[in-house]
Amino acid sequence: MSWDQGETPCIGTVALDDLFASAGGESVPLPGGELQLFRAPDLGAAPAELFTELHDTIAWREESISLFGKRYLQPRMLAWYGDADARYRYSGVSHEPLPWLPLLDALRARLETLAEAAFNSVLANLYRHNRDSMGLHADDERELGDRPVIASLSLGEERIFRLRHRHSKEIKPVKLVLPSGSVLIMRGATQQNWKHEIPKQTRPCGPRINLTFRRVYA
Repeated sequence: MSWDQGETPCIGTVALDDLFASAGGESVPLPGGELQLFRAPDLGAAPAELFTELHDTIAWREESISLFGKRYLQPRMLAWYGDADARYRYSGVSHEPLPWLPLLDALRARLETLAEAAFNSVLANLYRHNRDSMGLHADDERELGDRPVIASLSLGEERIFRLRHRHSKEIKPVKLVLPSGSVLIMRGATQQNWKHEIPKQTRPCGPRINLTFRRVYA
C-alpha cells in the first residue's frame, strides 16, 4: 500500500449524476475499474444493531505502520479476522487472523452472495471520530491476486469515500457518501488503476465501522 494524507469538509451528501441503476445494485462509472454500490442490502439485522454488536465484540487495537522508514500510529482502530491461513502483510505489518466471530461469518456469507465471490478474511476498521482516517492507497498486495474482489460494508456515521486515478490526472476523482448498511464492491482492475481513501473531516462526526471482506492467497 502507498499512503497520502488529505482532508475534506464533513459533507452530508455528494451528488453523483452519473450513477445509474443496474441489476442488484448501482454501477458507478469508473474508467479502468468496476464499482457496484448496494445502498440497503439485506444484512440480516438493522445496521444500528450490527454496529453495536461489532463495536462491542471485535478485538479492536491501535497499530503503527512504517512510512519512509518511520513508524506512525494509524489514525483509527482495526482488527483482522479470517481463516487460519489468511495471513496478510502491508506497510511492514504482518497480520495473523483472529478466528471468525459468528456475526462476521454470517455477514461474510451475505456479502459473498452480493459479490458472487468467496472471501476468507475481513479487515475491520473503526473510525472513532472525524479526525480518524484512511490514507490514499490501493489494495494491490500480491496476496490479493491481480484482480481482487473486495466487498466493503459501512456501518454507523456516513463518511466520504474518495477515489483518485493512479495514472491520469485528467480523470476527475470520484466521491461517494457511504450510508450505514451500504455495501460497495470493488473488482476487476480497480486496484491497478485507482487509489481510495477515507479523508479526515473538519466538522465533528460520530463513529463508523467499515468491514472489507477479501480473499487472501498463500
